Amino acid sequence: MELSQKIKSKIKTWEGCRLKAYRCPAGVLTIGYGHTGPDVTEGKIITQSEADRLFDVDIQKFAKSVAPLFAGVPINNNQFDALVSLSYNIGSLKAKAPTLLRKVRANPDDPSIRDEFMKRVNARQNGVLKRMPGLVKRRAAEADHYFG
Repeated sequence: MELSQKIKSKIKTWEGCRLKAYRCPAGVLTIGYGHTGPDVTEGKIITQSEADRLFDVDIQKFAKSVAPLFAGVPINNNQFDALVSLSYNIGSLKAKAPTLLRKVRANPDDPSIRDEFMKRVNARQNGVLKRMPGLVKRRAAEADHYFG
């Protein structure tokens, strides 16, 4: 499946773009549209075109990691989009959202899947797990996209 332009635009909006490396609320060095990794160093500055390129590489990496998890499962494009968006934000669905993974595999139209999206609204700040209003809005929008 291919990611829609609609979800790519939404992810860019949710992530925001910063051209100078910063620490996200969880304390991870980040740049561009949520790009992390060993190439992100304190004080690093990139151009807008580099931020766009990093996003394109990152989002394809996440799409390629999510697709095999649902091989043979009749998910539609909106469902795929939302699952990739969630993975882009939290990491591996297998490791970070195993119940969601199990539910989608069993029945992609299970309404309780919405609840699984909404369980991922916390982030660590100074070592303390806190509910993040931005993540609440994002998860609701991802769940709406999933069921849209």
